[in-house]
Amino acid sequence: MMSDTSIGKKCDNENKEKPFDQVLKKNIIYKGCLWLCLITIASVAAIFFYSHTGDTFNALSRILPRYILLCLVMIFIDLILGSWRNHIFIRKLKPDLSYWVSFRANAANMFMGAVTPFHSGAGPGQLYVYNRYGIKILDGFIVSLINMGATLLFMPVAGLFAIWAMNDQLDAGIVPSLIKYGFFVFTLFLAIFLLAFWKPLWVGNGIKYIGTALGKIWPSKKAKFQSWANNSYEKILNYQTICSKLLKEFPLLFPLSLLITTLLYLNKYCMQYVLLLGLGIHADLLQVISIQILIQFMIYFAPSPGGSGFAEASIAVLFAKILPIAVLPVFTLLQRSFLLFFPAVIGAYVIVTLLKNHTLQTKIN
Repeated sequence: MMSDTSIGKKCDNENKEKPFDQVLKKNIIYKGCLWLCLITIASVAAIFFYSHTGDTFNALSRILPRYILLCLVMIFIDLILGSWRNHIFIRKLKPDLSYWVSFRANAANMFMGAVTPFHSGAGPGQLYVYNRYGIKILDGFIVSLINMGATLLFMPVAGLFAIWAMNDQLDAGIVPSLIKYGFFVFTLFLAIFLLAFWKPLWVGNGIKYIGTALGKIWPSKKAKFQSWANNSYEKILNYQTICSKLLKEFPLLFPLSLLITTLLYLNKYCMQYVLLLGLGIHADLLQVISIQILIQFMIYFAPSPGGSGFAEASIAVLFAKILPIAVLPVFTLLQRSFLLFFPAVIGAYVIVTLLKNHTLQTKIN
């Protein structure tokens, strides 16, 4: 079994660099939370006023508590699976680390992903928690990168399945455009991920070329661009070396990560079906899963915090095909709450607690 010191030995100074410092600032978190809430409230309100408000209030009164309780259990399963997806790698790097550290890191990932555009804060949030418990930045990044690879492989395949299952129901409008955007972004990130792993020199030299070109355009910042390019080149080589060593010594870990990723997202997709049962709606399970696959696929890299606005619009367009229009506002609010807001609240508690403790320790020292 690999020890924490045997992996990433060339990067002992990595902990001096804090890739999460620019993301985990109070003003950025506050603004992200504010925009997430404002856009979501505005989007749900628009759906509410578009529907028949009287019938909507009746739908609220018909919610069946046992299905809501089941969804709470499914949230816990979601957090457990997401944590294990990280922990199967982390425990190879640091065998004595508690599973609950991975649980906190996954919850922080969900919170920071919810309050930042393009899901950009998820990785830094997770790295921050792991780093506070003694995991090197490089090692934590490698785990995030490998699991991102599993997601990049799973989501397009799931998206193609959903398109096949709903081909005759995808009308012209915003949905096809969002699907094309999703495929473009996932393909781009997957290509970069594969090149960085199999052809790190190509990516590294490409970054050096970009740094040189930027230096010519802005001569006053030439030294800064060159430093960035050289550091990125070295890091890519180190990432590839550590990834290769980890996956070669434990070849079953990545297939296991793919399996957990599949179960993780199936749990998310089925949660929508349980919510519909809670509202007294009996829909086709395959259709519900296909719709949720497309929604998740389209908003994963949305430019707004938590995909707010895009998610609500997608829900309103796609679920309107199988739901009474009066139920749409209630379902939209429940879907966003169980899939995003409730897990994010847990992650917010983790992040705020660690930041508070970190601040106190800094003042004492």
